[in-house]
Amino acid sequence: QVQLVESGGGLVQAGGSLRLSCAASGRTFNDYTMGWFRQAPGKEREFVAGITWSSGYTYYLDSVKGRFTISRDNAKNTMYLQMNSLKPEDTAVYYCAASYHLVGVIRAVRDFDSWGQGTQVTVSS
Repeated sequence: QVQLVESGGGLVQAGGSLRLSCAASGRTFNDYTMGWFRQAPGKEREFVAGITWSSGYTYYLDSVKGRFTISRDNAKNTMYLQMNSLKPEDTAVYYCAASYHLVGVIRAVRDFDSWGQGTQVTVSS
């Protein structure tokens, strides 16, 4: 099992930036896919961005393309989400997740095996 711990959430004004971090520990795998999801009050959890660990291939939700950047630091076993030009509709609890039985472009909640505890991001207008 992989343990994931997020950090970096907070309150920011519209147009501002935040960087989320997700530190992974525990069992290691040859390769896996990691991702960021978010869940706003009363809404389902939705995919935001993903990255395949070995190749570094990235993919995004359309509404965050050009504003958010997902990256990873192999040496630190840490994934990041740089969020720029934030909008009030980006307000949500953000979760990092890891899939070690599927490697590739995956977006469904059910395809991920481990989850962090979540970090709140609030964007004021």
